Amino acid sequence: MTTATLRLATPTPFERVLQSVARGLSQHVERRVAARAARREIAFDMLREQQARRHDPREVEHLLASAGLPRR
Repeated sequence: MTTATLRLATPTPFERVLQSVARGLSQHVERRVAARAARREIAFDMLREQQARRHDPREVEHLLASAGLPRR
């Protein structure tokens, strides 16, 4: 092979910089997607826990009394 052929086969310094930027951008996006998925999972867990919690009827009476509203 000639030297000219070898130069064409390797990326130029500018292309290497572009590849590096692309890798960094891809990693950044992947981290953001993973963080968003983790936050969404935590929110779903909190919502499930809140919906599964049994409500105490005495608590409602207490809140109505503390607000100065007539009891049910």
